Amino acid sequence: MPHNFCHLAILRFYHLTNPLVRLSAFFHYFCNLMQNKPHTLFLLLGSNLGDKKKQLNKAQHLIREMIGPVTMHSSIYETEPWGFSSKDKFLNRALKVSTFFSPEKVMTNIHEIEKTFGRERNQEGYSSRTMDIDILFYDDLILISDDLKIPHPLLHNRKFVLIPLNEIAPRHIHPISGKTIKELLAECKDTKDVRKFLQPKQ
Repeated sequence: MPHNFCHLAILRFYHLTNPLVRLSAFFHYFCNLMQNKPHTLFLLLGSNLGDKKKQLNKAQHLIREMIGPVTMHSSIYETEPWGFSSKDKFLNRALKVSTFFSPEKVMTNIHEIEKTFGRERNQEGYSSRTMDIDILFYDDLILISDDLKIPHPLLHNRKFVLIPLNEIAPRHIHPISGKTIKELLAECKDTKDVRKFLQPKQ
């Protein structure tokens, strides 16, 4: 392998401050290099506790460091809780990310990011949280296992997912239904309130 190529590959991950994360990213990069292109990942961030906007921005920064470059992001939306009742509304944002990691490695890193906000994924049902990161799509992969389901099995029922996703990827096709995000949003029966977040004036 040419020396210049190795040097550029090392520089690609030099910004990662954690040496284990850097080594893992470097390893997965070369494992996936045979495919000649990174994977396209869509994520949804959500928070309804604490400084929600600050936490979304921090999570996006950590995703860039631990998973891959964020190539697009939606506006921030204020949304009603879905599946449970709470006076604390959510802030949500959709991201498009480029990654060389496997779906399982992406999920592992997501859990690590959530832990930095004090989140532990050991609760049953829905509840308020400082940070929630869901994998919506990974290329056109269909994956169903005990630990991971891609595409997210409920995304087509949730306007708080579809509205920000439609902002950045209206023509993206759901690999199971064959419908675009725009079509899924038009058909969605969810009546929960979703609106663009406006920062309160100081």
